[in-house]
Amino acid sequence: MSDSISRRRLLSTAALAVGSLSLIDQSRSAAGAANRPPGDPYRGLKIGVATYTFRKFPADEMIKFVKRSGMKYVSVKDFHLKLNSTPDERKALAEKLKAAGIAPLSCGVIAMNNEKNAQHAFEYARDLGAPTIVCSTDPKALPILDKMVKDHDIRLAIHNHGPDTKIFQTPDEIFEHIKDLDPKIGLCIDIGHTLRAGTDPAASIRKCASRLHDIHLKDVSAAEKKGSCVEAGRGVLDFKAVLRAMLDVKFAHLAGWEYEKDADDPLPGLQESNGYVKGLLAGMEQARQTERGPAAERAWAI
Repeated sequence: MSDSISRRRLLSTAALAVGSLSLIDQSRSAAGAANRPPGDPYRGLKIGVATYTFRKFPADEMIKFVKRSGMKYVSVKDFHLKLNSTPDERKALAEKLKAAGIAPLSCGVIAMNNEKNAQHAFEYARDLGAPTIVCSTDPKALPILDKMVKDHDIRLAIHNHGPDTKIFQTPDEIFEHIKDLDPKIGLCIDIGHTLRAGTDPAASIRKCASRLHDIHLKDVSAAEKKGSCVEAGRGVLDFKAVLRAMLDVKFAHLAGWEYEKDADDPLPGLQESNGYVKGLLAGMEQARQTERGPAAERAWAI
């Protein structure tokens, strides 16, 4: 009888264990599905376009180009929605983007150096439906922005412009100025300008992750001031390290291509750049699965 009871207990325990493992697997699958849509080539990253890329084209043409690119997120530049536009004009562009299946996750770069233009920028973003303003500012204006941002459900992402400016050349410099301010004040790391300023963009993404609200993607021909925008993969920027950093910190905001080259015909270079990154991400995912397989089998065997 004791053997029979022991056997029943063993079978019962095994059934519970299998059920628990099944629930864990279902939970993991559900979590993965929620964070990464099936077949998502971007592995959950919100990679899109900074519409400065299409600065020589009107808004309607820009929307067509973004649709052709296959990307679904944009950062709207004032070439496509003037800063002195009316609320109705802003809402009209928002509707056009929505109808095309495109979400405006940010706008800018917009100068915000005093209370008047800061308030105007907040209203501009609000009417467009953009949750983040990519901005340029001066350290002296930060107390004003810190005060104003508390009244708005909109993030600020201060853009670093590399060696082309006297202030805020690198993300690290911005971070030191804002780290004690309201969390809605953060950074837009321009990875190309960051490298041109002599700073590792992947390291900056990791360091500033807690305040990183936007990213501008571009490759550059040289890691110095004279470096210019080129198709991704043709320059000197380590995109694999940048993507690894973005995935590791679980970056959840817009990473927009600001493809500055070929202003009269930017779509081919944009598509080449985006294809390069999708290829890198696919290779990284394949490597992850390969490395994970034997380890997972060993874990289950134990």
